Amino acid sequence: MSASKNTAKLEPTWSDLDDRAVDTVRVLAMDAVEAAGNGHPGTAMSLAPAAYLTYQRLLRHDPTDPDWLGRDRFVLSCGHSSLTLYIQLYLSGYGLTLDDLRHLRQWGSLTPGHPEHGHTAGVETTTGPLGQGVATAVGMAMAARRVRYLFDPEAAPGAGVFDHSIYVFASDGDMEEGVASEASSLAGTQKLGELVMLYDDNHISIEGDTDVAFTEDVLARYAAYGWHTQRVTDANDVDALYAALVAARDNREQPSIIGVRSIIGWPAPNLQNTGKAHGAALGAAEVAATKKVLGFDPDRSFDVADDVLAHAREVVDRGRAAHAEWDTRYAAWRAANPERAAEYDRMRARRLPDGWAAKLPVFPAGKDVATRKASGEVLNAIAALVPELWGGSADLAESNLTNISGEASFLPLGSTAKGADPGGRNIHFGVREHAMGAAMNGIAIEGTFRPYGGTFLVFSDYMRGAVRLGALMKQPVVHVWTHDSIGLGEDGPTHQPVEHLWALRAIPGLAVARPGDANETVVVWRHVLENPTGPTALALTRQGVPTFDRSDGFASAEGAARGGYVLQEAGSGLPELILIATGSEVQLAVEARTALEAEGVATRVVSMPCIEWFEAQDEAYRQTVLPRRVRARVAVEAGISQGWWRYVGDGGEVIGLEHFGASAPYQTLYEQFGITAAAVVAAAHRSLARTRGEQGSITGN
Repeated sequence: MSASKNTAKLEPTWSDLDDRAVDTVRVLAMDAVEAAGNGHPGTAMSLAPAAYLTYQRLLRHDPTDPDWLGRDRFVLSCGHSSLTLYIQLYLSGYGLTLDDLRHLRQWGSLTPGHPEHGHTAGVETTTGPLGQGVATAVGMAMAARRVRYLFDPEAAPGAGVFDHSIYVFASDGDMEEGVASEASSLAGTQKLGELVMLYDDNHISIEGDTDVAFTEDVLARYAAYGWHTQRVTDANDVDALYAALVAARDNREQPSIIGVRSIIGWPAPNLQNTGKAHGAALGAAEVAATKKVLGFDPDRSFDVADDVLAHAREVVDRGRAAHAEWDTRYAAWRAANPERAAEYDRMRARRLPDGWAAKLPVFPAGKDVATRKASGEVLNAIAALVPELWGGSADLAESNLTNISGEASFLPLGSTAKGADPGGRNIHFGVREHAMGAAMNGIAIEGTFRPYGGTFLVFSDYMRGAVRLGALMKQPVVHVWTHDSIGLGEDGPTHQPVEHLWALRAIPGLAVARPGDANETVVVWRHVLENPTGPTALALTRQGVPTFDRSDGFASAEGAARGGYVLQEAGSGLPELILIATGSEVQLAVEARTALEAEGVATRVVSMPCIEWFEAQDEAYRQTVLPRRVRARVAVEAGISQGWWRYVGDGGEVIGLEHFGASAPYQTLYEQFGITAAAVVAAAHRSLARTRGEQGSITGN
């Protein structure tokens, strides 16, 4: 659809004050980068009309209440152009000041180099790694649709109390990143009409003209995804921009993209349309020349006319009025739907329903159960009571066991797929691991749901960027990563994670939980749901592992909630050796303990499902589990040994895998690679010899 065919008119009417405000945005962008000595002025200058128009005429928002439930969301996917957002937050009255703009990219400022969720009022999500904002916004749109179909399904599309739009500004770089393509394809399949994306088609990147690397017809690609597409040929044409944005907002049948041709750095006389305008200060001479073009005093910096600021701040009154109108409709909805309202309040508070934990399964001893199977049983056992638990898999649901039985698939109205429902419970992310991770971040940010998503642990590599951002934003996303070791067997080294556990443990704020049996898996899930403070990765087995008899020599699985605990105590009660293990290797430590105790070696087994949770315990507790006086230690985990040396010390040993795996039955692989109970016993003797000061040749594993 062409924007020129839309008859939407700007209200209030565009005025000279609006033109001056747009030019003020351009000047502030130059001044802020000049003051910082670095940054990205060009896009903030060229997108000034679109950003100002969006915040002043389209975005439903109340600057005095940035968290208003009824607001639209704005996502700046091209986060390097943070000033595009910060200057609008300043002009709109979100609390940013000119001093905040002066301190762009400085220590302690509210204007960091890239927008950070939870740091600056009005920033909906952390962006900067290109493509992540697009994919996160897709998750926000998914959440918006499910909220309205759960809580206000009778409302006409677009007219419900929970209906809102998600506006995204994206760059050429965003369009080039695979995660944006993955997510945009998913959005087209899901017909997410809540999503409106403005694509800044400026043809310039750091390396110059994008034709050296990026030549496809982006709008044709998005049309193939199933998006509604429009083109605006001049970023300074506010009438065309407004008409296109209104048409996109009002199309609730498809996500929409508007390709807007801009000239980066416009109207800088010498540096517009250059790579330098993208990511560097323009320099004093060019800033002065540009100010002259715009009619500003070149000797003044951060110059904002009082009448311009007062005019821009009128959006506060419009926002309050929109908020008040919504409050009336929201109150009417609550009065008409008290049970739904109570459930909505509970979910928004991330408060679990009464009695939910009583539904958790208990697994009897004596039967081998894969921890992925135990995880699937947990999900299905509590699903009816915990509707906020919502997720799926990257086309591996039958392997990850992430589907909730009897529940519909999350698919749009009109879908002919079996069991389709626009508010469905099971998400089909497709083979799009990276988009899945980012979309789950968006779902979590929306604030109603507890998202989870599954794939094989080895493919966590494909989604690491999104996982890292989720940790940075402290979003309570659950990554269900199964097939967690060489234990997946015949698929071979391409699918066998070796380095992944420690690579993931290196991400600050991400808890990596690898339960040792089915009942530890239950406790881990319960702990995750009761503590929505950040993301968690569940590393789960494909193969069955023993379910320990907690009534006969094994401690309660409740210890798993503390990250590490004494699973089996030494026979004498005073250990001279500690065996530490995770996941499927806990059984090897248990078997080795039996042999060592028979030899007279007082041996303790510590199950360490989550190092991050263990490290969060106080020192006194950690010392009760791993007392310093016991220097003879062996850690066993079917992966690289990297971080285990911290726990075994210079007297200890690690049984692990310092190379890739192979294709064979998993039992063969464990035997051939020396990850066995016998190997643990041998390592224990070496550690004992070393720490007892025995003479002789001591070799490491």
